[in-house]
Amino acid sequence: MANLLSESLPERTFQHQNNLPPLPVPSLESSLSKYLDAVQPFASEKEFEATVATVRKFQEGVGEELHQKLLQRAKTKKNWLEEWWLDTAYLEVRVPSQLNVNFGGPAPYLEHCWPPAEGTSLQRASITTWHTLQYWNLIRTERLAPQKAGKTALDMDQFRMLFCTCKVPGVKKDTIHNYFKTEREGPCPSHLVVICRGRLFTFDALSADGQILTPPELLRQLSYVKERCDREPEGDGVCALTSEERTRWAKAREHLISIDPHNKTILETIQSSLFVICLDEAKPYSTPENYTNITMEALAGKPTIRWGDKSYNSVVFSDGTFGSTCDHAPYDAMVLVTLCWYLDQQIKATEGKWKGSDAVRPMPPPEELVFTVDEKVRSDISHAKQQYLESAQDLQVVCHAFTAFGKATIKQKKLHPDTFVQLAMQLAYYRMHKEPGSCYETAMTRKFYHGRTETMRPCTKEALNWCTAMMDPMCDDKGKRKAMLRAFDTHNKLMAEAQEGKGFDRHLLGLYLIAKEEGRPTPELFMDPLYAKSGGGGNFVLSSSLVGYTTVLGAVAPMVPHGYGFFYRIRDDRIVISITAWRSYRQTDAASLFNCFNSSLHEMLHLATTSQL
Repeated sequence: MANLLSESLPERTFQHQNNLPPLPVPSLESSLSKYLDAVQPFASEKEFEATVATVRKFQEGVGEELHQKLLQRAKTKKNWLEEWWLDTAYLEVRVPSQLNVNFGGPAPYLEHCWPPAEGTSLQRASITTWHTLQYWNLIRTERLAPQKAGKTALDMDQFRMLFCTCKVPGVKKDTIHNYFKTEREGPCPSHLVVICRGRLFTFDALSADGQILTPPELLRQLSYVKERCDREPEGDGVCALTSEERTRWAKAREHLISIDPHNKTILETIQSSLFVICLDEAKPYSTPENYTNITMEALAGKPTIRWGDKSYNSVVFSDGTFGSTCDHAPYDAMVLVTLCWYLDQQIKATEGKWKGSDAVRPMPPPEELVFTVDEKVRSDISHAKQQYLESAQDLQVVCHAFTAFGKATIKQKKLHPDTFVQLAMQLAYYRMHKEPGSCYETAMTRKFYHGRTETMRPCTKEALNWCTAMMDPMCDDKGKRKAMLRAFDTHNKLMAEAQEGKGFDRHLLGLYLIAKEEGRPTPELFMDPLYAKSGGGGNFVLSSSLVGYTTVLGAVAPMVPHGYGFFYRIRDDRIVISITAWRSYRQTDAASLFNCFNSSLHEMLHLATTSQL
């Protein structure tokens, strides 16, 4: 009977956490052999021979020692990578987060009930905020269904980081402050922060009796903020400090706290808030086919109306469109995608309207959070704005829909849609730059306890052979098709292995970090020019990710000055792509890459179609 009962109860959000398997450590031999495969497309025969010798020496010597130490670490930690990854990929990084690390993107509501329209932004914001608060409540009461891959439960820990979470800068290393608690764990902060024209306000999202405020009530609070900001002078724009280089921001923050203890209280209020609502005066006109303006504003909009370190900034534009910008350290984009897909479905289902009561209960108005500032803080703010503006002007963003075909057509050809897009991207890059581009695709490792991501390297020997075949006037369609299908097979195999924790990039990182922690010299393997040339050490020229098969898309800046960010979502009838590049590097151009990518998709479909004749 007890068994039957547990069967019928809905699963709780975090109920599988303790049963998830630990993150595995691959064998040294398999990781090094995969590494050699991955560097080969970037090497001449001579260079490759030298790298093979370096790898062999590593495998027989220091590599084996480091690997044994890594296995020891994996015995004491359920996820041997977790802390290291957080530190290396995020917390120790000193470049400004807001443009270089944060991810941002457009909301898809303009595709159905909310096309751009003046005078609608607060009304709409009150509705999106209400649905977001419902989602917070689902996680807080553990009623959000745990995600699965087939029947395998996926790690849900990152969902604890969506609300009430903030990164705090440190002189050498940042930290993540997470104030979220489930109902069973205890009280959780329930206040929101609203930023408007360089000023900050806060109010509680729950009424005195613990109920979530209704959209008409939220509208009243948002209107209060907007009306005050419209008729009063602009604020000091302390938020801009979050867009600064990390050590500078940490020192500016220490100074801010030293001049008035109340400033620390304000910082705590922002850090612990559920999320931040940014009332932005921009009107980034966009359409379902062209999301460039919103994506650009979300990623590189005004620094005085974003708290860059917050895990979720919901950006409300004055033309009634929406975007978001999020700190990447506490969670990967899939968490935000899941929330945004939920919001999109709810808004669509209710036609963007509130059908409940219009009554507004008495409640205190939002409270302004006023920092005490001095000349030094003012000059810190102006320095932050200046450096941010320079970087923002350097960022090129293109976000367009390819509407000729989508997932339905690709699956009809019995090909994997994600691999289809990845190979088209490789070919586009190869066409433009006449050489293979080292490439990173995100592979999800959430089947494991606290798993986040592994690197899958799409620029395989097979992909390169196919790209050269495509450019070879002597090669016929049959030869091109054969090469393409080989590239598909290799990609699918490597992706499946990466998701099973059998990639090699995180393993090599672990070996590198053990050497570093023990004060040993950096092993030769990591000094080899081919290591960086093939993308190792965060040097990938193409940094890419499938954002999913939903209506939600985002973007991140390129990893390197001569690189691209390439992010896409795949629908039945279209593929929507956002590409980023740095303008200061003359040889890269996001718009040209998009055009080449379009042509590649058509050519690939042609090859897939001729195979069926």
